[in-house]
Amino acid sequence: MTSAPELPVRVGVFGLLGSGNLGNDGSLEAVLGYLRADHPDAVVDALCGGPEAVTARFGIPATRMHWNRAEYRTASRLGSIAAKGLGKFVDIFRTAAWVRRHDVVIVPGMGVLEATLPLRPWGFPYSLFLLCASGKLTRTRVALVSVGAAEIRNRPTRALVRWSGRLAAYRSYRDAQSRDAMRAMGVDTARDEVYPDLAFSLPSPSASAPSDVPGTVCVGVMDFHGGNDDRARADEIYGRYLDGTIRFVRTLVEEGRPVRLLTGDQCDATVVAAILEAVDSPLVTAAEPTSLDDLMREMTAADTVVAVRYHNLICALKTGTPVLALSYAAKSDALMERMGLGAYCHPAREVDADRLLEQFRALEKRSPELRQTLAERNQAAARQLQDQFSSLTAAVFPATRHTHVPARQESP
Repeated sequence: MTSAPELPVRVGVFGLLGSGNLGNDGSLEAVLGYLRADHPDAVVDALCGGPEAVTARFGIPATRMHWNRAEYRTASRLGSIAAKGLGKFVDIFRTAAWVRRHDVVIVPGMGVLEATLPLRPWGFPYSLFLLCASGKLTRTRVALVSVGAAEIRNRPTRALVRWSGRLAAYRSYRDAQSRDAMRAMGVDTARDEVYPDLAFSLPSPSASAPSDVPGTVCVGVMDFHGGNDDRARADEIYGRYLDGTIRFVRTLVEEGRPVRLLTGDQCDATVVAAILEAVDSPLVTAAEPTSLDDLMREMTAADTVVAVRYHNLICALKTGTPVLALSYAAKSDALMERMGLGAYCHPAREVDADRLLEQFRALEKRSPELRQTLAERNQAAARQLQDQFSSLTAAVFPATRHTHVPARQESP
């Protein structure tokens, strides 16, 4: 009997990747790092929102998630509405065909099981359901790895998220609240584990030595209009958030503090422009980060960070820079609590500049102590993610995979 040659494992990654969100791409980078270290022979490709960007940056083949290229544009005319409907039908077969070519499909982190920002059921929730259902039908293991979840009120979205969770072969969450939310929505989570966000496994730049002179404050902004349940007051929420942030930045500038504005998604540029226009000072500058590494480099050079976006917070925490969270969801509160900074959260929907400044000053007074706390928590997070990757390998990767080579027939 001839020994069968081993074939490489075929791994797909799935999500809104390459679409301008730095946190999503950071989660992909973390999973690719794991695959290169633990499964160096794996053949990897992606089904994602921005295939060209993913291929250019990460060097893996990528396919567009949606047949309809206008999927993310608002459909108002009959033709565009019909195209969207047709696209949803075509995507059933496109997704299944892509999934069946793989042994494992990984959904790397991200808040794929939540609706803390505006979300329609026929958008990403539908795409995720198609992925998980295709995995079940084709016997391809789909793994939801360190994902975020939250209870969802909208019934169609809730149903799609629940069935996506049920159909996945592996689930882990980035906080206990996410696991609790999935349990509350009807998913059996008895075997599901909680690990830190995948971005905590990324390498971080060397931190600069703290100075005795008050230095730069990084302010991470967001084009924030509330979540799914806030649509009726979205403009009011945005206006209050922007006004409070502008007042905060203006006060820092009046005190002679340099302020560095940071984004986490392409859409945040409008907020940066509004702040620069309102606070006309050479002390206020804006960075143009294209990755989580860029964000971390900005934050290592800062004394303190104030941020909204979840992965802006993670970058600050990972670099050991004291951070104050403008929190828009329970996931931010849970993250800050886990890293020892639970007292430094402020509601993004109700920004009070005076209270924000008070919390900011209290944070800076405890900076040396908090930096030490963050160093210890980051070490623990790195160890937990190594456990996560070992668990993932054991759960969804085939131990061996061989082609069938028939025995050589001897001549009579």
